[in-house]
Amino acid sequence: MRAENFSKQLSERSDSVSKPVVAIVGRPNVGKSTLFNKLVGSRLSIVDDTPGVTRDRIYGDCEWLNKSFLLIDTGGIEPFSNDVILSQMRRQAQLAIDSADVIILVTDVRTGVVANDEEVASMLIKSGKPVVLCVNKCDTIGEAPLEFYEFYNLGLGEPVQVSSVHGHGTGDLLDVVIKHFPQETDEQEEDEYIKVAIIGKPNVGKSSLVNAIAGEERVIVSDIAGTTRDATDTIVENKYGKFVFIDTAGLRRKSRVYDEIEKYSVIRARMAVERAQVCIIMIDAVEGFTEQDSKVAGIAHELGKGCIIAVNKWDAVEKDGKTMDSYRKGLMDDFAFMSYAPIIFISAKTGQRLDRLFELIKFVDSQNAMRISTGKLNDILAEATARVQPPTDKGRRLKIYYMTQASTRPPTFVFFVNRKDLFHYSYQRYIDNRIREVFGLEGTPTHIVIREREQKK
Repeated sequence: MRAENFSKQLSERSDSVSKPVVAIVGRPNVGKSTLFNKLVGSRLSIVDDTPGVTRDRIYGDCEWLNKSFLLIDTGGIEPFSNDVILSQMRRQAQLAIDSADVIILVTDVRTGVVANDEEVASMLIKSGKPVVLCVNKCDTIGEAPLEFYEFYNLGLGEPVQVSSVHGHGTGDLLDVVIKHFPQETDEQEEDEYIKVAIIGKPNVGKSSLVNAIAGEERVIVSDIAGTTRDATDTIVENKYGKFVFIDTAGLRRKSRVYDEIEKYSVIRARMAVERAQVCIIMIDAVEGFTEQDSKVAGIAHELGKGCIIAVNKWDAVEKDGKTMDSYRKGLMDDFAFMSYAPIIFISAKTGQRLDRLFELIKFVDSQNAMRISTGKLNDILAEATARVQPPTDKGRRLKIYYMTQASTRPPTFVFFVNRKDLFHYSYQRYIDNRIREVFGLEGTPTHIVIREREQKK
């Protein structure tokens, strides 16, 4: 399997590669994420006054003066910190710097130049990349405050005064940034990527799976539950196709979401599921099924996404010849509401069955996007109603005139009937199962819409 990591793809640019990459870096709590959100025009990054909130790299599309580019928000750089999380954040920021065409160094006019600013500036100068110095929190319009001028001492050229909260100066900042872009070439259409969200409760190995797939330390991996707070993207290309893996924060019960940061993470995880085509629902093989696993899966099911149940840490389970079958049967009972979802037993640590996982992703995506002709659907409908008569109530029998497929992702079927109240859920399930028996639709939920049509007099 050949997995190309994202930073390598971005840095090894050719005539056909598209957008320039801009990384926002700086020490913690200078307003990097607020600036990022202002520039991309949406709340992609978590913004909080707590230092170290943004831990992994976050990506967003941005455009200025008809020039499109990819903006990366990074965790704050603490050059001399021995803290486990902060040191890994520093490594993540370095990966973003290595991938970038232009770097925005964000500083805080209120604190002035501090030692960490000088260390970060020195690190950026050594990178040899173009650096644009942003002096943030200049919230008053007009002449720059006196403290602004000391930032010339960083040796990065002319600073740009910005207020990321109010948006002042962001245009001037982007004017300088795009001047450093590589010379434009003919832009080609990007190939289609299958977007895959990896979801599950905290500490089941979601980040470890992304890192195993991508072949690099793409997201922070730690034994501390909830290390990943943002949803992050990793692009992977291999013999099975092109994929975007979205690693999400572990979803917790709402009653256990105490602080605002965790609340944002729950929202972000749902947003990640919404923009995905396939969801990998990760289960901890050692801990086994929990109620929270069902709730996490329910989000993907309700949003109509292709679903795969991946039992991780399978290498840590003591096994005999019947262990897998027994475990599978138990999960089929636990996930009875999504019996369509295939179950795979993997190990992110050893790489067990990761090749098979790629095959399943591609297969489930095709099932989620399946379109069936109206003629074939009505042939199945005629056979099904002849085998099991539609239900009746007080002498009135349900009549299904015909059915058609309205859309895909998920496959949505519209039934035209004489009375909606007679089309009971059990009979809907029966028809749905007959369609699945013929066409498969493995790994995807379906959606049924019932339309009542009056009989002609």
